[in-house]
Amino acid sequence: MSGLSQDEPKTDPAAPLDGPGLFGNQHDSRQPIHATAYRVLARKYRPARFDDLIGQEVMVRILRNAFALGRVAHAFMLTGVRGVGKTTTARIIARALNCTGPDGSGGPTADPCGVCPNCVAILADRHPDVTEMDAASRTGVDDVREIIEATRFRPLQGRTKVFVIDEVHMLSRNAFNALLKTLEEPPQHVKFVFATTELRKVPITVLSRCQRFDLRRVSVVELTKHFAGIATKEGVSIERTALEQIARAADGSVRDGLSLLDQAIAQADGPITGSHIGDMLGLADRELVFELLESVMGGRPAAVLAITDRAYEHGADLGAILGDLLELLHTLTRLKSVPALRESPDIPEAERIRGAALADQLSIPVLGRAWQMLLKGTAEVEAAPDRRAAAEMVLIRLCHVANLPTPGDIVRHLADTSSAGLPRAEVPTASMPTTPRSAGAAPPLANGAAAAALAVAENEAPKLRFGDFRDVTAFVAEQRQAMLHAHLVHSVHVVRFAPPVIELRPRPEAPKDLASRLATLLSEATGTRWTIALSAAEGQPTLAERGNAADAMRRATAEDHPLVRAILDTFPGARINGVHDSDVDAYGLPVESEADAAPDPADASDFELPEAEPSEATEPDP
Repeated sequence: MSGLSQDEPKTDPAAPLDGPGLFGNQHDSRQPIHATAYRVLARKYRPARFDDLIGQEVMVRILRNAFALGRVAHAFMLTGVRGVGKTTTARIIARALNCTGPDGSGGPTADPCGVCPNCVAILADRHPDVTEMDAASRTGVDDVREIIEATRFRPLQGRTKVFVIDEVHMLSRNAFNALLKTLEEPPQHVKFVFATTELRKVPITVLSRCQRFDLRRVSVVELTKHFAGIATKEGVSIERTALEQIARAADGSVRDGLSLLDQAIAQADGPITGSHIGDMLGLADRELVFELLESVMGGRPAAVLAITDRAYEHGADLGAILGDLLELLHTLTRLKSVPALRESPDIPEAERIRGAALADQLSIPVLGRAWQMLLKGTAEVEAAPDRRAAAEMVLIRLCHVANLPTPGDIVRHLADTSSAGLPRAEVPTASMPTTPRSAGAAPPLANGAAAAALAVAENEAPKLRFGDFRDVTAFVAEQRQAMLHAHLVHSVHVVRFAPPVIELRPRPEAPKDLASRLATLLSEATGTRWTIALSAAEGQPTLAERGNAADAMRRATAEDHPLVRAILDTFPGARINGVHDSDVDAYGLPVESEADAAPDPADASDFELPEAEPSEATEPDP
């Protein structure tokens, strides 16, 4: 029988012609009478085995072990973004459960043969015992009841009935409720495989009855390698840059990426380049995005508009360019925060080399400010009648803001100039490259609010005074200098406390710059030069040691109390976990302590050091 579903007919080149055709000409039976339908890459290269799945190593390992040990669950919940292989995995599980091997005597296996009748029928989507239902279009309780009714009957051809429900989160509440009992105690010959992109919408009562697998997004590196292999099989020449652009646009979805690759192959006459992909997707070239960001951060609006004009002429969407800038800012911020990423293969070479150099020139506050403005700007572009004009207005605003210091820099500089007696008009502007702010910088404020807050602080706030070293340590904690505070508590011995001079003996584990960091912090906070001297003298115990000693004394006192002693004797094994005293501070010491009291200012006269920079620490005498 001749039909459209048959394979392409085989012809014998030596076969004779079989008579005249419909219009009198000789009909050549050697020519096929129909064209073969084209199969898109996403279907042509759909994985048929667990080993073909990319980026899902954890799930594959668990499923392989389950089949090897005969511990295959009765229900699976596969979740993940679109195109990562949820339905494909469900079909592979169905084949693995029903495969009989080439000789027809095999059992369930993690490596289905692909040639037995069950494997062939499941691959062709025509197996009577494998039912796929799209819950997006069949959401009602009646649809679920059909499945429940079908579970009562034995398989017709295979070993196991497999019900695959895609987008299961779309089922109604009543449909879920109808499924619960069967899902909890299904017949031995029934397995359920659910797939969803919205796991949070699936009732917990359903999730608790399933073995859950989270299919992760496939990384750009893995997608690029996968697409390169497919391009080689298809005999297509494509640049590495173009493959990376497709992989980034796929956003972790193999199917989306293969659809884009299919489109790229169809639209290119020769080798596929990065510019072809940029034109196809309406994206700006990566080098253009870098050039645009450098111009924006350099405060050069003329250069920015020239770049946007060039991009617009080539068909790029300026709204999409803002999105590219946001992505690049995020990458630069990650490179700034985690320098080890500069060696990561997951980041394209352009970002690792050119991006790292740009990240070194920009501070985190500047990157954060640009991110916030672009984020707001993209919303403006979507709402504007002219997307190009709106995008250019956003970029021009960024150009003018790039030359302004951050609010935190303004506050600190105004404080410095005020303490030095300099006029406020001499506040400089910051241009790229910008010096990063310290970890303890003030939170960002609007420019006008920052100057107003400083004026109020100068006129109304009392000047900082430190009565003892504990006050200094507590102040460091308030400034959110966690590491410095920890070392002041555990790693330094106070030899003498005579503000604005402190003599310390640091332990070996203390950082080398502890003294300079503490001096700088105190000088900036008080407007007075502080000197932190390093000494070899024994000094007092550390705050931690003193707090532990005080706590031990409180425990001993509590244990000596007759009532507590009676309780401990009555209940063997009982112990005192802690003694809470409202009259001690955060370091376990009494609030009023003479041990840390500030010495007489007269004692400091023979201790003060020669004139020195306030942030410098003096080394102990040999």
